[in-house]
Parts: sequence; structure tokens; C-alpha cells
Amino acid sequence: MSETIRSFIAFDIENEIVVRRLSEVQNMLVSTGANLKLVKPQNIHVTMRFLGNIALHTADSIHEEMKQVFVTPFDIELRGLGAFPSLRYARVVWAGIRKGSDELVNIFDQLEPRLRRLGFKRDSKGFSPHLTIARVRTGRHKAELAKCVEELIDYEFGVIRAACLKLKKSVLTPRGPIYTTLREVHGG
Repeated sequence: MSETIRSFIAFDIENEIVVRRLSEVQNMLVSTGANLKLVKPQNIHVTMRFLGNIALHTADSIHEEMKQVFVTPFDIELRGLGAFPSLRYARVVWAGIRKGSDELVNIFDQLEPRLRRLGFKRDSKGFSPHLTIARVRTGRHKAELAKCVEELIDYEFGVIRAACLKLKKSVLTPRGPIYTTLREVHGG
């Protein structure tokens, strides 16, 4: 029987200044008293496609498809905060993507049919470029949380370079997920 792993395709945040600013904003969110589960700053990434559980042997096939899609590095400007599904009913707090959004959508649009040919189901949520920075556990202090997010709607985190698309393994632990890169495609 083949080993299965939980996996996703993403761009990592490899700019320490941006990671520090994301962490500072997370601290501001926590100071609202809202009941949040923060994404560890070193784990924050731009998810291109969550794959779920895959057979380990399919990693090579996924990698081949990734090579056909990602070609040229580009900049991603991270700016502003928001919430899914809405600020009033926040379940996820995210950092926004301004510049680079079109390139990310283009990669997703090319990747999606290739993954379907490998047997993956269509991504029912579609694709909205963002970085998840916190998950909202309960409605405690939701008004304070919403006010904080609104105040940071134009916060500038900085620019990252999307130069390496990665297939990542995710191992869930009581202390949070542990991510490992399985395969990568360097643009250039």
C-alpha cells in the first residue's frame, strides 16, 4: 500500500522583513482579545492549490505539471488585511496581495486543468490570492477584531519575489503543522 501525505502547492515568504511585519500584525490582532489561532510566521505562504492527501509516488507527476506552468519569477506586493467569508463573520484573517495577483491567477488557471488530468477534483473554492495569517476560533471580541482589520486595510507588508513554486508536505501536530518541501520549480 502506498504512503499518503497531506500536501499543497505554494510560494513561501522568503523575505525576513515581510515575515517580521506579518508577525507584528498578528500581535496587533491578538491584542484585540479575539480567540485566534495564528499561523506561525515561518509557515505563512501563498497557497496556489491545496491537494489534500496524495500518494507519495504522485509527487513526481505533480512536479512535472508544475514545471509546465511556472516559468518567470515575479514580484508580489503584500498589502492590507481582510477576512473570509466577511469582516462581520470572520473565520480567516488574511493579508492581501496587490501587485502579482494577476500572475498568481494565471498560474492557478494553468495548473488547475493539469491537476484534474492527474485525478484531482476541481477546486470548489476557486482561487483568491491571499496569505492566511490567523483563523478565528470563536466570536469573542469580534467587533474589536473587525475594527483592527479595518484599521490595517492598507498596511504595507512589503514585496516578496515569487521565484520558486513548491510542492509541500503538511504534517499536522498538536503544536501546529510542520511543512516540508518535496519538490520545487525555480523560475528563470
